[in-house]
Amino acid sequence: MRILVSNDDGVYSPGIAALAKAAKRFGEVRIVAPDVEQSSMGHAITASRPLRLKRIHLDSFEAHRVNGTPADCVALGMHRWGHVDVVLSGINLGLNLGNSCWHSGTLAAAKQAALLGSRGIAFSTNVSDSREPDFAALEPYVVRVFQLLLPIKTLSLVNVNLPEKPKGIRWTRQSVRHYDGKVVPDKDPAGRPIFWFTVTPLEGAAEGTDRWAVEHGWVSITPLRLDLTDESDLARALSLSDTPATKVSRKRRQRRRSSSTSSSKSKSSSRRQK
Repeated sequence: MRILVSNDDGVYSPGIAALAKAAKRFGEVRIVAPDVEQSSMGHAITASRPLRLKRIHLDSFEAHRVNGTPADCVALGMHRWGHVDVVLSGINLGLNLGNSCWHSGTLAAAKQAALLGSRGIAFSTNVSDSREPDFAALEPYVVRVFQLLLPIKTLSLVNVNLPEKPKGIRWTRQSVRHYDGKVVPDKDPAGRPIFWFTVTPLEGAAEGTDRWAVEHGWVSITPLRLDLTDESDLARALSLSDTPATKVSRKRRQRRRSSSTSSSKSKSSSRRQK
């Protein structure tokens, strides 16, 4: 297999080296990642300036650093390689659970792969201020996830989160819960106003979700999709007797009739004048 590895922590993050090491037993591995940290960048792409790709030495892997976002890196990596079977993103220094999927640069790299017709798998794990994750201890679980996911080619986008000390693996759904967001005003050392945005969850994680699984020591595997359409709301809207689309269509028909009538009158008048 051709396996492209990227991340949002930067090409020199220990997590990307650990992911590439685990992946190399499944195929040929190349690394293309940001030259600096791009955490919480989301699915931003660079459109206002050119991107540069620079070859670097990273263990035994062919690796490049890019002055762009995680999504940029995957697009460039797939373009340069020609064909990529799967894109792996991570292992991120910090979990990407629930609502963080919206702004995660780690997940964006995997999404970019899916958008370009390949497959994307994002990996994230716990991190603390006092120590880095024990990637050697996590490697057997990363390998096991590969063994589970790689044969299932219908899974185009998957989010994987690893607790500090896993006790097994579970399939989960995304945790969606409400938060109490607050803006906390403060001042910098020069006395200028600054602001911090903080969030506090209003309810606990529901059982069966990614957050619940990791909180209980399980590796969480969550299949995701690119289509954000709310099918139930769409079905309800289409079932209405007079939907906005119908109203627009009626207005257009009325305008066409009016235009056709005016045109006919104009032609008749022109003939009479002749």
